[in-house]
Amino acid sequence: MALSTVFRRASSTVATLAFRAAISPVSFRSGAVSAERLILGSQIMRGSVSSFSFSRFSTESAITKTTADEKLVSVIESEIECAVEEEAPHDTSILEEKPEGFPFEIIDTPGERTVLLRRKFEDETIQVVVDSVASYDDEEDEAEPNDEGDDEDQESVGKIRVPMVVSVEKGDGVCLEFGVSAYPDEIVIDSLSIKQPQESENELAYEGPDFDDLDENLQKAFHRYLEIRGIKPSYTTFLADYVANKDSREYLQWLKDLKSFVEK
Repeated sequence: MALSTVFRRASSTVATLAFRAAISPVSFRSGAVSAERLILGSQIMRGSVSSFSFSRFSTESAITKTTADEKLVSVIESEIECAVEEEAPHDTSILEEKPEGFPFEIIDTPGERTVLLRRKFEDETIQVVVDSVASYDDEEDEAEPNDEGDDEDQESVGKIRVPMVVSVEKGDGVCLEFGVSAYPDEIVIDSLSIKQPQESENELAYEGPDFDDLDENLQKAFHRYLEIRGIKPSYTTFLADYVANKDSREYLQWLKDLKSFVEK
């Protein structure tokens, strides 16, 4: 009796285990399918959110760029208007009328910051490169104070200075090159050197002593040398007006080029 009971319990246990083993793969596969669906759904949602975020970021970036560019163009246009108003009062007819005795041909190339002066002088070719950015050297007026002790008579006044490079060349290609500062009342030679046609830019050629260290008589002779070739202080005011006008024209064109690029 007891032995048959043991066999029945064992048979029941084996049957139960067999049944569980039979149904467990189905349950596992069902769970796996559900998990896959859940993961796929999550990925789809994340992809939608990422796509939306990127699209929103791209749209906002485009709006920001457009707004910034439009603002920049507006500021440039305002600056162009100011440049036009400042240029209008200039009397360009004065620039067309060269001073009496002015011996140079003026070569003014748009887009360049310098003006080239050129002339032939007997067997020499003389070229003067004039910088379009003239400057003012500050000076103190040496006037004496008035009776009331007011020292306002001693003022800082500007003296126009036009920097230029003067080259005097003969047929063999060798030239004298002067660094010059032109003032309305004097010509100052800042430097003097001899340039050889075969001279390499990488070579450090001897350029002589500082001009101020030369003998005074030699300095005077070189000033006379330049004067008879057309480098005179009487032309300084004309050149200063010319390069100031050129600087205004170049600045206006530069602004227009900027506006054209930003608007592309």
